[in-house]
Amino acid sequence: MAGTGADLITPLISSPPSDQPELILTVDDRPGFESFSDHCSSNGTKADHTQPESDNPFEFLGSGGFSVPGTPTVDPFRNNTPKIDGVYEWFKILVCVPIAAIRLVLFGLCLLVGYLATKFALHGWKDKQNPMPKWRCRVMWVTRICSRCILFSFGYHWIKRRGRPASRETAPIVVSNHVSYVEPIFFFYELFPTIVASESHDSLPFVGTIIRAMQVIYVNRFSQSSRKQAVNEIKKKASCERYPRVLLFPEGTTTNGRVIISFQLGAFIPGYPIQPVVVRYPHIHFDQSWGHISLGRLMFRMFTQFHNFMEVEYLPVISPLENKKENAVHFAKRTGHAIATALNVVQTSHSYGDLMLLTRASQSKQEKPSSYMVEMARVESSFHLSTLEAVDFLDTFLSMNPDPSGCVKIHDFFRVLRLKPCYLSEKIFGFIDVDKSGRITFKQFLFGSAHVMKQPLFRQACELAFAECDSDGDLYISEQELGDSIRPVIPDLNEDEWQLQIQETFNLFDTDKDGRVSKDDFSNCLRRHPLLIALFSPSLLHKA
Repeated sequence: MAGTGADLITPLISSPPSDQPELILTVDDRPGFESFSDHCSSNGTKADHTQPESDNPFEFLGSGGFSVPGTPTVDPFRNNTPKIDGVYEWFKILVCVPIAAIRLVLFGLCLLVGYLATKFALHGWKDKQNPMPKWRCRVMWVTRICSRCILFSFGYHWIKRRGRPASRETAPIVVSNHVSYVEPIFFFYELFPTIVASESHDSLPFVGTIIRAMQVIYVNRFSQSSRKQAVNEIKKKASCERYPRVLLFPEGTTTNGRVIISFQLGAFIPGYPIQPVVVRYPHIHFDQSWGHISLGRLMFRMFTQFHNFMEVEYLPVISPLENKKENAVHFAKRTGHAIATALNVVQTSHSYGDLMLLTRASQSKQEKPSSYMVEMARVESSFHLSTLEAVDFLDTFLSMNPDPSGCVKIHDFFRVLRLKPCYLSEKIFGFIDVDKSGRITFKQFLFGSAHVMKQPLFRQACELAFAECDSDGDLYISEQELGDSIRPVIPDLNEDEWQLQIQETFNLFDTDKDGRVSKDDFSNCLRRHPLLIALFSPSLLHKA
């Protein structure tokens, strides 16, 4: 490759032509990093045309294939009564409509009084880095009583309790399963804790003001720095007895209460004793869980019930193991097991990320949106893939026009990735199609793409592929340069078909549409479509 500047890829001394296979050593200053030539040598995959070609198009990255775990049949976000069914339910709603109107008025009055009391308690308080003064906390009792009246207006006339809250000194952190928007209202009345909440809650009318009085710890779940800062705030407030106890819902979202999904670790990293709390909503006709159902519909159903049942059970305090250093993951698993056992439900690896995938699939009018959940907690731990990256992969998959069962056929796969039918492109599809059915699911597509990205040589492959394409060394790839690089893997096309193929591929890589592909364009495209790295395998393997 020609170039004007020195780099770590371009050979310093050109070698004369030789009939012998060429040996290329790639130097990387990162410890433990394996180069392509090292990998090929260790696997015995020298550039020899006499060897049978592998069916794995990503073997040059170190991939040995991947497997896809079975899809759980449980849907943790499914509300079992999204519609009003049965004569009894319609009769009950008609009878309760006048009662619902009274309840709505009571709800509005209580919310208004609580809001005004909270505004008074917060007025003039500027030192929010320290605990709220006691006289302001006493004023907040007005809001707490209003919150109990709000629960009454929702039909929770009485609430059954089992066990008792541990003292703040014994368990400075409380964790609970999360089924509905009702639990935060209950705990506000019962414990008046400091809560951990999403930053978006601060802008909610009335509610944002009230949770600020709880000295809320805001967190952006998609920001690592925000999560780290939230953990530090949890440590600070849990360690100081002048603050109220800290309440967290470690599932990070609401479920239908029939499973316990994976726990976030914010409550467990500080290493303080924790009291788990279990909340149940026994029912026959109306599922009160805030799953995949609108808030307005859920509130209407609550207002039109004679009575809504709620049970709260305070479990024994769980402390970190003293005889050995217990990490947060194990501490969270023990706590999750205790809650799941008390509820008599199973634990799954679903997370808030699955709810995002489910919502996106529903928005795109998929017939079975639950089939797009992948147990994101397992994906994140196995592939270090973020939720936002998984949603991007889902957008790509949805553009392939899945059929009603959620599967994509090979021609739609080729269309979106700008591939023409050939031996290599069929191998790429076959790599994803692990069960060889001729169709791929989103879970297969996600696991296959994440598996390729996880390979230790993937990042270096992207850098080397760009360097090989940039034949004139100007740090940009033209359409002609890209075509010259991938031509060996897409044979048997006439000139018109080839021009169309390279134009479509170039447009895919040219993310900013400026007529040239920069290194950032190139890397970003391969992160969105990691399967396309196989197009550059011949140049990366340096076959003779």
